[in-house]
Amino acid sequence: MEEYKLFIDGKWVNSSSNETFLSLDPSNKKPIGKFQKGNEKDVEKAVQAAERSLEEWKNTPAPKRGEILLEASYLLKKNKQRLAELVTQEMGKVIKEAKGDVQEAIDTFEYFSGEGRRLFGRTTPSELRNKFCMTTRIPIGIVGLITPWNFPTAIPAWKLAPSLICGNTVVFKPASDTPLCAIEVIKILEEAGIPNGVVNLITGPADKVGTTIIKHKKIRAISFTGSRATGEFVLKNAGIKKVGLELGGKNAIIIMDDADLNLALEGVIWGGFGTTGQRCTAASRVIIHEKVKKQFEKMFVEKTKKLKLGNGLDSKTDVGPLINENALKKVHSYTEIGKKEKAKLLIGGNLGNSKGYFYQPTIFTDVKPNMRIAQEEIFGPTICLISVKNLNEAIKVCNSVSYGLSSSIYTNNISNAFNAIKDIESGITYINSSTIGAEVHLPFGGVKETGSFREAGWSGIEEFSEEKTIYVDYSGKLQKAQIDSVESKKK
Repeated sequence: MEEYKLFIDGKWVNSSSNETFLSLDPSNKKPIGKFQKGNEKDVEKAVQAAERSLEEWKNTPAPKRGEILLEASYLLKKNKQRLAELVTQEMGKVIKEAKGDVQEAIDTFEYFSGEGRRLFGRTTPSELRNKFCMTTRIPIGIVGLITPWNFPTAIPAWKLAPSLICGNTVVFKPASDTPLCAIEVIKILEEAGIPNGVVNLITGPADKVGTTIIKHKKIRAISFTGSRATGEFVLKNAGIKKVGLELGGKNAIIIMDDADLNLALEGVIWGGFGTTGQRCTAASRVIIHEKVKKQFEKMFVEKTKKLKLGNGLDSKTDVGPLINENALKKVHSYTEIGKKEKAKLLIGGNLGNSKGYFYQPTIFTDVKPNMRIAQEEIFGPTICLISVKNLNEAIKVCNSVSYGLSSSIYTNNISNAFNAIKDIESGITYINSSTIGAEVHLPFGGVKETGSFREAGWSGIEEFSEEKTIYVDYSGKLQKAQIDSVESKKK
């Protein structure tokens, strides 16, 4: 079995712990490799390397930094099939989705390479004569990136690409369920020509690696995607630094009585069971008008019965495994909770085959908005159907959860659509489409307890840089902004 290493200061090295851990294929529970169990000493070495390389990297012209990102995009494209198969093997998602995961990384590096010729500031008039005002973008410094397992190639790209184009250096901890996907991304950057020390990768446990990154005083920003509980820990322990959090969702698809039900059904299947429900944007709630509830239920169950569970490398597979045993236990526990809450189980609710971490696509109906299965993030292939009488009630139910990431409405009424856009509390709203499918040149993120920042698009630049305000006074005398303007008015 191959043993993989840490990447510090441009070299692949063993951890000072002399310990390793395994990453398993969730479809068959077989190990795919040994990985370094990093610790505090390894993080310190990575920070020192990032600090040494910072001055040179931030002074490298941004278009030149962009050339490296563009080359990384080309290399990802060249290796797309191989990397997609690795995503399926290590994370479990079906191969067509795994290709999408890699494609998102390709698109992200390509997009942010172009930002190297933008990094726009602003100019604005001064209130005084012979004075010029503008802003510019400057690097934050060393940034700590902590990524989840559900998009093991795409989300590292979301964080790495804007960090690097803005001139920051990086200490990166990937999820321990998918370390090999992260290692392959770093190998791509290495081949693309990233200078030594600019990107450093530490695999290992959260308490040794993640906590050290979060608390380290020389790391000036943290970008974290993961659970709400861990997000709270980050906020409490990061100190005074820039913190970006994306913490999940309890997303809803609203289906109105005038909706195209066949189109809505496609969106619900894709949103709820795509990636086995293991997306922060997964559609775990379907808020449906009472007039079409029974008709849609029948269509939904019939379609779900035809879904095939299995290894994602099989092109006939529709739903892959959950990521690990803990996820399997959690999802099943919510099935039991739903039953105790007197929701009606229409289909599923059982484990799949014992070879891997499989769970049957599960549908509950007659769900009340305040039930736990309608309020808490399950992160599995479980969908709750909630009946409503009108749009106002639908939006109220949609907003009744603590999260606010993604949302969707199926309707052929433009008034319904624009009222949903206006009143739904979420960072993303889709009209006549599912809750998943973000594009890399647009901001991604949510409101309420989903988190505190936006990734991707122009927001990625804003999150991974600082805005510096500059005043140039060429009047030849000392001008005092508000004081001088007040004195001028008195005269």
